[in-house]
Amino acid sequence: MISEWIAAILLVLGAFFMLVAGIGVLRFQDVFLRMHAATKAPSLGVFLMVIALMFYFQNFWLSIEGLLIMVFIFMTAPISAHALSRAAHVMHIQKSKRTQIDQLESSAEAKPADKAQPSEKK
Repeated sequence: MISEWIAAILLVLGAFFMLVAGIGVLRFQDVFLRMHAATKAPSLGVFLMVIALMFYFQNFWLSIEGLLIMVFIFMTAPISAHALSRAAHVMHIQKSKRTQIDQLESSAEAKPADKAQPSEKK
């Protein structure tokens, strides 16, 4: 009985974090902020929902599958967000006006193609 209540609370909290992420994706101004909203909150929401399933069903194999799902989400979400944001930065996608620090601005990959020096082959 108590595990059902814990599972229900965790499911509602997970759904809340998913809702916050969806609102963040709609409300944020640029691709970088939207990517942040699309990876951080849903990861926590999935984590809470999988924990809720583990509490509700209390099955060893389901718990192992849940742990594997959590590991997969926590490993792939940040990597994919980083790759997409790096590509958006290289393509010079416009940033929000409130962006104050851009740590990639001085990197060689961030330079536009017309300003980059062509490599000479000898």
